[in-house]
Amino acid sequence: MLSDYIEVSKPRIVVVLAITAITSSLAATRFDSTPLIAWDISAYHLAFLGICGCLASMGSSALNHYFDRDIDKIMSRTIKRPIPSGRLSPKNVLVYGIILCISSVVISFLTLNLMATGMIALGIFFYVFVYTLWLKRSNVSNIVVGGFAGSAASMAGWATTTGSMDVLGFLIGWLVFLWTPPHFWSFAIKSREEYESVKVPMLPVLIGNEKTAGYIFANTAILLPYSLSLYLLGLGVVYFITAAISGSLMLVYHYKLTKYPNPDFAWKAYKITAPYLVIIFVSLAFDSLFYYRF
Repeated sequence: MLSDYIEVSKPRIVVVLAITAITSSLAATRFDSTPLIAWDISAYHLAFLGICGCLASMGSSALNHYFDRDIDKIMSRTIKRPIPSGRLSPKNVLVYGIILCISSVVISFLTLNLMATGMIALGIFFYVFVYTLWLKRSNVSNIVVGGFAGSAASMAGWATTTGSMDVLGFLIGWLVFLWTPPHFWSFAIKSREEYESVKVPMLPVLIGNEKTAGYIFANTAILLPYSLSLYLLGLGVVYFITAAISGSLMLVYHYKLTKYPNPDFAWKAYKITAPYLVIIFVSLAFDSLFYYRF
């Protein structure tokens, strides 16, 4: 049963968002109002940021499983999940998700600061209410707007260090927002028939694989220069080089996807570009530690 609760918590997403939050917090140490000392943040705050971020992500994911239980029992990809397979009761997953979400906000309020707490709460709100309950089944913009839930993790990390949300912290969080649609649309091409069977209006369901591949490439073509432009706001060479290489790799694979807009290549593009977020945010942290500009 423990493994089932771990499954509804979506541990891979938890790890990615925790890394995003912690690395953002470390990156922000160079831009804090205190003297510019890289990684000058207490282990106490990093630990509770990680705990609160994990609880928020786990709770939100569990609630996503609860609210999607009706379509999960139809799609072959999700039919073996704990709720549709009967291994966990919907009520238990609902209670589990609510407790984790509330705990994350309360602990954050007691251990971090108000801005960080607000960002954690906002991330929960966007993933559960805006994405899962509202947009996922009603509007093609579902994954676009819902992507802000991931941005909130980065912003919570930044706010943990600075106590506020400045322009750079917001724009760094926006990297997650811009990365999410092309990444998830690649997955949606792979799973288009399943989404169509449950009437979820993912982009490939509405306009087909070929046009979706064009949108994916266009979105990545915006993400790459956007990521590089953050160098102009004070980020260093470590970040710039990493963003250039990883963003260019994404662009190449998404260009190839426009030539081969089939489920197999979409899945390959999805898997290869998946590490982008972790790589780019880890580079942000080390950019702060080994800061250098041309």
